[in-house]
Amino acid sequence: MSLLSKLFGGSGGGEAKGPEPVTHGDFRIFAEPAKEPGGYRINGRIEKDFDDETKVHHLIRADVIASLDDCVEATVNKCRQIIDQQGDRIF
Repeated sequence: MSLLSKLFGGSGGGEAKGPEPVTHGDFRIFAEPAKEPGGYRINGRIEKDFDDETKVHHLIRADVIASLDDCVEATVNKCRQIIDQQGDRIF
């Protein structure tokens, strides 16, 4: 890999793979923790298909968690809680 590719994010191969969704009923949860000083911020999105369109709700919380794995788990749990409380109204 060339120096320029390393500097500007070239991977030399296929595209970067995004997060795998977790399903909760008809909803898809994507945990996308944001790197912050001291850990990772709870960040994700909830998607659901309606007829011919996909609606998306973005979730960002102030919580910063030291471990990436713990943050992914907390993000999924928070998204499940929101889905259970609000259902389709989140869109």
